[in-house]
Amino acid sequence: MNTALSRLDRIENLFPDMLRRWARPLQLIDEAELPADIRLDINENDKEYLVTAEIPGARKEDVRVSIDGSYVSISAEIRKDEEKKQGRSIVRETYRGNMSRGFSLASEVDDKTAVAKLEDGVLHLTLPKREGSARTTLKIQ
Repeated sequence: MNTALSRLDRIENLFPDMLRRWARPLQLIDEAELPADIRLDINENDKEYLVTAEIPGARKEDVRVSIDGSYVSISAEIRKDEEKKQGRSIVRETYRGNMSRGFSLASEVDDKTAVAKLEDGVLHLTLPKREGSARTTLKIQ
């Protein structure tokens, strides 16, 4: 659905690795250990947008969803704590990082009735369209 994603989202989807490396040029942690970008599925019907966002490892209290008109922003803090005991030595590996994704929709969202649920690392958003924000096409005179 091209109308739902902003131009920047489409560019980011074409070059995700390049943009990620530019943002973190001196990355010391193995990329395989880091969470992937937030992946989205956006579906639309006459009344609402249904968004599914994959946020592996996220806890409910660490996810934020912001709505500003037709712009939706999702951010999450990911925490990974792992402790390995080998004989007398203990290795504790921790990771904290942030993930975020923003996108523009064709219609404004009614933020008063929007719903967000997180289940098993998958965020489900129900974003009702605001009344009176229907898309129109103007006739050229």
